[in-house]
Parts: sequence; structure tokens; C-alpha cells
Amino acid sequence: MILVTGGAGFIGANFVLDWIAQGSGEAVLNVDKLTYAGNLETLSSLKGNDEHVFVQADIGDSAVIDRLLAEHQPRAVVNFAAESHVDRSIHGPEDFVQTNVVGTFRLLESVRGYWSALPEEKKAAFRFLHVSTDEVYGTLTKDDPAFTEENQYEPNSPYSASKAASDHLVRAWHHTYGLPVLTTNCSNNYGPYHFPEKLIPLMIVNALAGKPLPVYGDGMQVRDWLYVKDHCSAIRRVLEAGRVGETYNVGGWNEKPNIEIVKTICALLDQLQPRADGKPYVEQITHVTDRPGHDRRYAIDARKLERELGWKPAETFETGIRKTVEWYLANGEWVRNVQSGAYRDWIGKQYGAAEAKADKVKA
Repeated sequence: MILVTGGAGFIGANFVLDWIAQGSGEAVLNVDKLTYAGNLETLSSLKGNDEHVFVQADIGDSAVIDRLLAEHQPRAVVNFAAESHVDRSIHGPEDFVQTNVVGTFRLLESVRGYWSALPEEKKAAFRFLHVSTDEVYGTLTKDDPAFTEENQYEPNSPYSASKAASDHLVRAWHHTYGLPVLTTNCSNNYGPYHFPEKLIPLMIVNALAGKPLPVYGDGMQVRDWLYVKDHCSAIRRVLEAGRVGETYNVGGWNEKPNIEIVKTICALLDQLQPRADGKPYVEQITHVTDRPGHDRRYAIDARKLERELGWKPAETFETGIRKTVEWYLANGEWVRNVQSGAYRDWIGKQYGAAEAKADKVKA
């Protein structure tokens, strides 16, 4: 069994779904606090599947985490649990410090206690994989080379600063205590089940609703886009064969300015679900005031991951964005439940009021 934290969030839930779909038979203990971005409806296909055990818990609740580790004896922990939205971090940074810094510290301490008591063979095989972001490296000019694992940390937002702190804690627990850790730093993810406050799903959902498509500033902020299922395959590969103590950058080799992303989405929607009035969706684009401290460019050099572990993304941006738009068109109910807040009631609807209050739910 492996323990996944944050496994009801966007990347974590995709990882859990893909892990079980691989058919290895190895179970997942899925621990998620179910904050606003945690959505059990995403995992509804796993209801009744004995390979998925869901527990609503906070990674900072040491007593619960200690108990779960002792009870389930996972061979690895994959840590997705994090507050992750830059805009939210600007308006409310404390939650980011609590979850991303204090929560990671407490999780590391629980895992260290568990790992230290394992028999030598299991101790040697154990892994703690920490999932992080390219935003810890700061920003690039248009001519700078892409971020490698050797770039120094220069975080510019409360979110990226909190993730940088968590990365440093993970590194320190390896060098000080010998905990066998792995760290991945990824570029911008997109794909199915993405909470519609992030750029790509927000543009799709707003376009279909006839609302403005808000683009920060001149829209020329450049990001490297990674299809979420490619990210999941990279994490599986790093968990399987990554060198202990190492960091691996995960990117999609898809640098594009935000305005190009929005126009691509509009063009796909023009094809797949044209507006009733026949006008192009690009007419809904509206430029808004740029956010404070907005990094101009991120780009990931993922050659170390390819060179050492043989990983490459399976999707181009063109194939991945088409799959993403098609998924949102086919899953309107999921989107509506998120927008209405109904997804927050999913656990009660699925499992009944009594079980919803229990700390352990099989899904």
C-alpha cells in the first residue's frame, strides 16, 4: 500500500485514479482534509473498490497520521497536500503557511517516526515523495534558459514561498535524519477535474456561460504546460526508480503565453460547441489589471528526468488541450456541482450522514 496525501485535489485525484487504473493491485490510502479544492466526486468511480481507502484528515493532525501509518504500514508516502492557488495566497497567506509549511513539517515528523521503527529491509525500501512546483525558482526573462534542478530558489508569491519552505524541510529531513526522500518540481498542470478558478478551466467554463474571459495585463506571461496525466506518470516513475535525495523537474516542453492559451481554447470551442449567435468566443476576452508580483515566465528543463529515468510526456499541448476541452464539455454536471458548492455535500450524499462524520470512508 501507498499513502497519498491531498488525493482528492486536482493532481492528487488524477494520480489516485491513474494508479488504480494501472492494475497493479496495490492499494491507496488517500488522506485529504477536503478543503474547498478537495472533491470526492472526482473519485466517485472508485466507490466500493477495495484498493481505495479514503480518510478525511489534516496532514497536520499528527495523532491521526501516526495512527494511519501504524495501521496501514505503507511502503511509500506521496505528498500532494497543499494550498496551491497564487491569487488566494495573496489575499490570505496564513492558510498557505499553515498547510504547506507547518503541515509538511508535522507530516515529515510522523513519517520519520514510522520509518525509524521499520525493519531494516522495509526501511531501506521506503520512500517519501514530495510534489512541488516550478514557482519556487522565481521568474525568468524571455531569454533565460529554462529552470534546471540547479537553479536557486527565488519565490515571489506567498504560495511559492510556502512551497519553497516545504521543499527545504523535506531536504533537511533527508540530510539530517536520513529519511529517504524524493522531490518533484512541476510546471503548470492542466486536464480533467481541474478546479475552475485556474486559467484553463476558468476560460472554458466562462466561455460556455457567455461570461468575460479575464486575462491579466497584456496576457504575455509565459508558462510551461504539463498535461496532468503526464505529470502522474512522471511521479510514478520517480517513485519507482528515482535516486534518494534527488530532485526531478517535470515539464511538458510547452512554453506558451497566457493569451495564446485562451485563444486556443476559444478556437477549440468554436469547433466543438459554437456560440448560438455564431460569433467567435475570442470576443469574450477582457484584459484586467495584472496581479501583484506576477511572474512573467516559467519554463522547466526536464532533461534530467528523461536522461536518468527515461520519462517523456505522452501529450503535446495540442493533444492535451483538446482532450481537456472535450472533457469539460462532456462533464458539465461535475463543473456545475463545483460552481454551486454541491460537491461539498458529496460525501454525505454518497456515504450517508453517519459515515460522512466518520474519519474513515471506503470509496
